[in-house]
Amino acid sequence: MLPKQVWAIRARLGLSGNHRDLALFNLAIDSKLRGCDRVRERVTVIQSKTNQPVQFEVTENTRTSIRAWVARPEMIGCAFLFPSCFHDRPHVSTRQYARLVRDWVTAIGLEPSGYGTHSLRRTKAAQIYRKTGNLRAVQLLLGHPKVDSTVRYLGVELEDAFSIAGSVDI
Repeated sequence: MLPKQVWAIRARLGLSGNHRDLALFNLAIDSKLRGCDRVRERVTVIQSKTNQPVQFEVTENTRTSIRAWVARPEMIGCAFLFPSCFHDRPHVSTRQYARLVRDWVTAIGLEPSGYGTHSLRRTKAAQIYRKTGNLRAVQLLLGHPKVDSTVRYLGVELEDAFSIAGSVDI
């Protein structure tokens, strides 16, 4: 997902007053989580695929949207940050999250088949790589055990390496 698409979704959710979805979207971008990962205390995540703990930063924008969401009357007494709208489920399911992502991208005019929950995981990691060229940092942020996995995940090509090398003048 491109930065302008991220901001379009943020603007749409903010203008509509949809505090829950704005907080969920912002946290998805910041955390780089899969939809099925479990969050533990102190923003440590146990990744479901690797079962390894990964920590992540939470930006001021995300903290603001989460504060606004948890201050809502419907959040009083909730055990989960993103409770389900369905009474038989305590929190937003992976499937429900996928439907929300589809709705968000459709709302800004994107083809939903090209985006999913994994698009949000990849978004910030890809931007960090594009701005810094630091694969090791992205590897750590994503919790990949091998840098080769990160290279494949981001789709790093030889052109990327040439572009980075060309920007460095000794």
